[in-house]
Amino acid sequence: MSDGILLRGGRVIDPANQIDDAIGEVAMAAGRFVSPDSLKDPEIINLAGYVIAPGFIDVHVHFRDPGQTEKEDIQSGARAAAAGGFTTVLAMPNTVPAVDNFEMLSALLERTGAVAAVRILQSAALTRGRAGKELTDFQALKRAGAVALTDDGSCIQENGLMLEALLLAKAAGLPVIDHCEDASLSVGGAMNAGPIAGELGVSGQSRASEDVIVARNMILSREAQWPVHCQHLSTSGSVQLLRFAQKSGIALSGEVCPHHLCLTEQACARYGSNAKMNPPLRGEADRQALIQALADNVISVIATDHAPHTVEEKAKPMDEAPFGIIGLETAVPLCLTELVHKGVLSLSGLIAKFTVGPRDLLGLPYGTLRLGAPADVTILDPGAETVIDVGRLQTRGRNCPYDGWRCKGKAVGTIVGGQWAFRAPELG
Repeated sequence: MSDGILLRGGRVIDPANQIDDAIGEVAMAAGRFVSPDSLKDPEIINLAGYVIAPGFIDVHVHFRDPGQTEKEDIQSGARAAAAGGFTTVLAMPNTVPAVDNFEMLSALLERTGAVAAVRILQSAALTRGRAGKELTDFQALKRAGAVALTDDGSCIQENGLMLEALLLAKAAGLPVIDHCEDASLSVGGAMNAGPIAGELGVSGQSRASEDVIVARNMILSREAQWPVHCQHLSTSGSVQLLRFAQKSGIALSGEVCPHHLCLTEQACARYGSNAKMNPPLRGEADRQALIQALADNVISVIATDHAPHTVEEKAKPMDEAPFGIIGLETAVPLCLTELVHKGVLSLSGLIAKFTVGPRDLLGLPYGTLRLGAPADVTILDPGAETVIDVGRLQTRGRNCPYDGWRCKGKAVGTIVGGQWAFRAPELG
């Protein structure tokens, strides 16, 4: 009987430790990375031609459990994560009801741990019911297992309450992650405000809705001396603010989603509600600003904002359909194609956006191949020609504009705690 697993012959990339070995090996035993020399009779897996990376982390997913499991549940979401190359995900608290108290969070995490194929971390709501009026008990939520606080899907509008939230989060030692949307500026908007929305007869949402809250968060982060992470950035204005904050020594960070890197508002005409998300797809100048911010490491995290909905919901008119698209199984192929193969990021640079950035944001032990760390691995085939087939995805959601897209590169394996969570047929 083997005493561990030895991954041999692949290109080993671990940005957290500045490792990029053309041919290397990674060993694991008892759920941890170990020295290859410590294994006497390992299971040897030849990965020549593949890339061995730390397990990818997605800090923004919606698994709809509890309350909307017809869209997704913990098991289907975890399968989608594993198949997409992710070994750890952070679930958002905008379930029905919201994850806003000790008892609910404790029960959810206990149930999650019993059925999930990947590591599912849980964020908790900043305010009760995510209503933006009364703060939750941050200390209790941390004791229950919350690793971050957010009202994702909505945003605290009252600045005094947001400052109080930052101060209490600082006392609890919990990261604050914010959905940046001024509701008075976005109200009713189903897509980006502008000529295309007018041509389609769809209500528009101003870029200012996002920019105002990013600016607010910068100021309040400086006041509280506590970081704020801005979710799913979509505008060039947000990028400018983020650059200014970081140059000024303010602890403001941001993430970008593949759909804001690959699509613009033009997609709404072609894909309808499958191109409807919040924040909405913007213009080409916004897309280019986000790409440049990734290249400059002003944006350090790529997150999917995986948001499954039923076919019936997404079949509604643009102004009535819910926001969001699925993303766990399309993110890696899209990012390899659009960022690595087009020369925006090196392969190591892209891997860092899925490992180092999320690891630093949440203070996690994952996202590295360091000896003694949890044995989470993502295996990539960066040159594989692939076609996205939405009908064959593991997620329950089918709300996706990429069906039939040709991509170059994909994830072919995920290992969580030394155990296979997903293994493509080509790995044997």
